[in-house]
Amino acid sequence: MARRRRGLPVNGVLLLDKPGGMSSNHALQRARRLFQAQKAGHTGTLDPMATGLLPVCFGEATKFSAHLLAADKVYRTRVELGAVTDTGDAEGEVVERPAVPALTAADVEGVLERFHGEIEQIPPMYSALKHQGRKLYELAREGKSIERAARRVTVYDARLLAFEGHAFELEVKVSKGTYVRTLAEDIARALGSGGHISMLRRLATGPFDGDSLGGKGMLSLEALEALPDQAAREAVLLPVDVLVEHLPRLEVDAAAAQRLTHGQSARLDAAGVAVGETPRLYCDGAFLGLGAVTSPQEVAPKRLLSTAAD
Repeated sequence: MARRRRGLPVNGVLLLDKPGGMSSNHALQRARRLFQAQKAGHTGTLDPMATGLLPVCFGEATKFSAHLLAADKVYRTRVELGAVTDTGDAEGEVVERPAVPALTAADVEGVLERFHGEIEQIPPMYSALKHQGRKLYELAREGKSIERAARRVTVYDARLLAFEGHAFELEVKVSKGTYVRTLAEDIARALGSGGHISMLRRLATGPFDGDSLGGKGMLSLEALEALPDQAAREAVLLPVDVLVEHLPRLEVDAAAAQRLTHGQSARLDAAGVAVGETPRLYCDGAFLGLGAVTSPQEVAPKRLLSTAAD
């Protein structure tokens, strides 16, 4: 007999404001305990030193969390010139102290223009990428350095927010897989110096930002702990289907919903949704999950809520 999962069947998406000095997994487990949730997962890690938006998926939402892994991100960061660290951030050891030329805000803005669009980026050794089954940061802590292939990433925007001569703050919008630490190091080198980041905050990921969706913005662990009860905590969650709102919507009738939720294809008019596309399916306004359009008159089940058949 299968073991019963401990906890409550909580479903939804929490926009957690991760604190600094805590791993993403630790923050996830803290949130899971607060919600007494049976199942939880996040949609992409933040460095321990980083703060900001960490979407946490509970229950049925974990089935659709992969849709956020490839999402674009927005960060605010502070770059300190004149000190290069082995980790690329303020938590590492200083390995070089290059001179800092006399710079102006216009100099920084001019260099930022060169980093807009597709760029080549070599992932840092202090990252969770794996080499022969081991994470690179584990090898880095042993003093080892592994050759890493350059990756193409996209910087959609890089704006100067503040300039203080030896330090400046940026807001950047970047594609999946972009390392802001590495971007900052490359910008510092292009300015004729070297540097590291001393602050990193994620402001947005995919469709979510700090003020997302009906006022349900980011909440800290302290704010969640201060809520009076379970009902109040669950009230701050976003619905499961916010993770797939970028997909086309398809309404199905009760008969089609019955077939789909029992693993069978259903005949219906899928006009407006191309063959091969993945629509989100609804019946009487209730989200069922995702389907696959196999012909203009047929949809097959792809990834449905466990509760859809109830």
